[in-house]
Amino acid sequence: MSSSPPPDPSVTLLSPDAGSFRDPTSRVYVDGDTVWRGLSSVALADFAQLAASRFYAEALAAGDIVATERVDPPAGLDHWAGALRHERVTTLSYPYEWSFEMLRDAARLQLRLTRAAVAERIITKDASSYNVQFRGTRPVFIDVGSFERLRPEPWPGYGQFCELFLNPLVVQALTGVPFQPLLRGRVRGLSAGTTAALIGGRGKLTKGVFTNVRLLARAEERHASRDDERDVKGELQRAGFGPALIEAQLKNMAKAIDGLSWDKDHSEWSGYSNRSHYTDLDLRAKADFVTAVVGAGARPALVLDLGANDGHFSRTALAAGAEAVVAVDNDDLVIDRLYRSLQAEGETRILPLVLDLSDPSPALGWRSRERPSFVERVRPDLVLCLAVVHHLALTNTVPLDEIVAFLREFDAPLVVEFPHRDDVMAARLLGRKRDGLFDAYDQPQWEAALAPRFAVEHQVTLPSGTRTLYAVAPR
Repeated sequence: MSSSPPPDPSVTLLSPDAGSFRDPTSRVYVDGDTVWRGLSSVALADFAQLAASRFYAEALAAGDIVATERVDPPAGLDHWAGALRHERVTTLSYPYEWSFEMLRDAARLQLRLTRAAVAERIITKDASSYNVQFRGTRPVFIDVGSFERLRPEPWPGYGQFCELFLNPLVVQALTGVPFQPLLRGRVRGLSAGTTAALIGGRGKLTKGVFTNVRLLARAEERHASRDDERDVKGELQRAGFGPALIEAQLKNMAKAIDGLSWDKDHSEWSGYSNRSHYTDLDLRAKADFVTAVVGAGARPALVLDLGANDGHFSRTALAAGAEAVVAVDNDDLVIDRLYRSLQAEGETRILPLVLDLSDPSPALGWRSRERPSFVERVRPDLVLCLAVVHHLALTNTVPLDEIVAFLREFDAPLVVEFPHRDDVMAARLLGRKRDGLFDAYDQPQWEAALAPRFAVEHQVTLPSGTRTLYAVAPR
């Protein structure tokens, strides 16, 4: 495999994306809103075959693959043999922020595209879940450089598909343990050995678990204990390994993915959508406040709804004129239900994500730059922070000024709700605390914490008199 020649040091180069370095034949560069991909001579030949295929044209038209065009290498990338220009996905999300059904739909897309490619003697050289992004509730494949000409060898992406798609789904389906913290703890995903240890004796009759988890775990263990290296790829080539066997493998993997389900029926916040602690007047006043802020001035391209639960106020923001919403909540069941309900509605403007605001996604991977933090990736035009502050302050014991500092990091106007000490939910949380420890949780202290970082443009106390909404702008 040949890569591009080294760059001319006299030429000013574009900076490569920090997460794009593992493929020596292709690299991504981001310049403002433009996404470029440099291609070596090998990758350029692979792309030529891809561009001539029927499945690729159909996938582009369907929106399953990010919009891409071949271009002459721009200044700073002319050390590559060729270049592509991709449409930019506005908001990047990562697998440890997806719900069960989101990861499963991403896995289905990876397998569907790979199977269609194999039919035209093309294959995906890897199968990372990071190669998929979501536009609202629609998964889209972004790593066009992953496609290469089919060679007489097994599917190169098999192991990676298991570690970053199948194994996390197996663990959650069979044990109920959420996969998100596990994926956040290891960018490479879950090995077969780790997965087998986590599921124990479960799933003996579950399709694909024995073959793709237990047998693979045993193979990993045997390989680790051997000093010699078998030429497995060479053995398969000599045995005539071809497209028919790859297609059978992909078909079986698709059946394994489809056979998994997560049947949890309730969680801490899955019943919150009834909002019984709000009066009808309060709910109406809250919706009116959000509608007025979203509708004032320029139409926000992106609203970030923190603590979105069932997406009620995300939908309110859309109805008021927002173009898109990122709706986050720390309850993965709530987000899974929101994702499924949005799909059923055909609503693709809301991207639901699993995120604990008290422990948001940090920067991960190589040099802690390969996967940027949530705050770095999501740059909204407006932030909604409704029914959140008291949980951060009283449940997670985050000081009020620290909450404000976190919200200021988004560098956007903010709608924030502060439940007073006598609010039913705040009083319940305070009732669990030792007297005197949380005296600082009060409206005057909250407004004092806001003042250095935000300017209050408008505020209203809800009709019940126990919660105040603020529309503020960053200083």
